Amino acid sequence: MASTIVAQAVSGSHVLTVDGYSRTKGLDTGKFIKSGTFDVGGHRRCILYYPDGRSSDDADFISINLRLDHTGADEVKAQFKISLVDQHGESRTSYSNESQVCAFRVTEGPWGFGVIKRKDLEGSVYLRDDVLSIRCDVTVSKEIITELTAPAVLVPPSDMHHHLARLLSAGEGSDVTFEVGGETFPAHRYKLAARSSVFRAELLGPMKEKTATRIQINNMDAKVFRALLHFIYTDSFPEMDEGDATVMAQHQLVAADRYDMERLKLIYEERHCSRLCRSMVATTLGLAEQHGCGALKKACFRFLTSPGNLKAVMASEGFQHLRSSCPSVLEEFVGVLETGVPKLACLRPTAWLS
Repeated sequence: MASTIVAQAVSGSHVLTVDGYSRTKGLDTGKFIKSGTFDVGGHRRCILYYPDGRSSDDADFISINLRLDHTGADEVKAQFKISLVDQHGESRTSYSNESQVCAFRVTEGPWGFGVIKRKDLEGSVYLRDDVLSIRCDVTVSKEIITELTAPAVLVPPSDMHHHLARLLSAGEGSDVTFEVGGETFPAHRYKLAARSSVFRAELLGPMKEKTATRIQINNMDAKVFRALLHFIYTDSFPEMDEGDATVMAQHQLVAADRYDMERLKLIYEERHCSRLCRSMVATTLGLAEQHGCGALKKACFRFLTSPGNLKAVMASEGFQHLRSSCPSVLEEFVGVLETGVPKLACLRPTAWLS
């Protein structure tokens, strides 16, 4: 037998995105913009964003503070960490500040830091397309208890995905081979059929591929099909170079739609929503329209309603291709601009369609 003293805690996080950072400057020192409220450990909190610093001591900084946002709590002990987040959702220790355990009270002011000097922020990877993201991780201290710990058997986590990955890699017992982009991929038709209704129809239904042992896949890169098979077998993604990630995500979204793999499609739709940039948004909007990704299309529309973003994208080759290949989505966006964003009327949106 053994016992363990457990200092219980509940953790949570909240990401505050400032879309239009340059327009928040000049608010004056000591003035803040409040985030939406979020709950950690049964207590609501909010982030206070001070674009010109909280006090004269940090007037050159972006200051971020955390505050209780409800009544009825005498004191709540919590530890928090404020981090700047880049467009890939990553942060660095140089721009992360972590507190000691603090006693939060509704009747007292917030806790926080001067996170980064404005001049340093404006030349960093954390400000792209006038968008700044700040993550606040909160750990709330709870009851301290003593537990008896005596597991009879320590059961390891499932490693089925490792076995299936090895099965795919070795090709043992495969009963169908795919030819894609000059490469061959042995696979197991029942595994594919269980994961995709399209594969099920092709491999087990009345279609001609039912008895075929070699199947040609056209209009797809070999590395895209390899990643698709990896997800089918393991429900995870293979490692890939960071430089290929955005383009691969586009191809994988197309492949997921082609083979009716809804969860995979939603995963890549969410990834695109969080990684929109001026160089790729026109192509991404075209994909969203062609493959029925409603949430991604709305995210592209929101991104393009920024005048700076819209002007830059209109001058790109991707926008010209979008105008010729998907005029209907531009017509829809023009309607959004004309009814909801009057400040962009000077760009004469109806002229895009001619």
